[in-house]
Amino acid sequence: MALLEILEFPDARLRTKATSFTAEEISDPQLQTMIDDMFETMYKAPGIGLAASQVNFHKRLVVIDVSEENDQPLVFINPEVIPLTDELETMQEGCLSVPGFYEEVTRPERVRVKAIDRHGKAFEMEADGLLAVCIQHELDHLEGKLFVDYISPLKRNRIRKKLEKQHRQAAEA
Repeated sequence: MALLEILEFPDARLRTKATSFTAEEISDPQLQTMIDDMFETMYKAPGIGLAASQVNFHKRLVVIDVSEENDQPLVFINPEVIPLTDELETMQEGCLSVPGFYEEVTRPERVRVKAIDRHGKAFEMEADGLLAVCIQHELDHLEGKLFVDYISPLKRNRIRKKLEKQHRQAAEA
């Protein structure tokens, strides 16, 4: 397994829309390696979700584990999400691609996800609470959208400028 580089806002590659996997690509053993590398990267960061787009692999793949013990890994290949309620939940979100920043984001409270697991089997599941928020957050990445897109342009600009400054300082070091 290998740690992957996590792209950070405002990197333009984070705005790339991910493409779906073909059946042939899903059965490729290299996909299993990518999934393992994504979990290792997510756990090390530490985070609870990681979209392939965040590691510059622009395919519809997400890994999530919201458990305290990091022992409930979920893999979503070619995921689709359907809101199950008009009720919304506001939760503070952070992102491995926007390190050190947290903002309130409002999303549907309950969702259904249709996807393919790491073994190529189609499945559906319903989620609420933190898992529902995490799924929606990660699927946004596959569309080239970040949680900072839900906040005011002023706040988003402030975050962008702070991260650009951190990136310049790191490059100079």
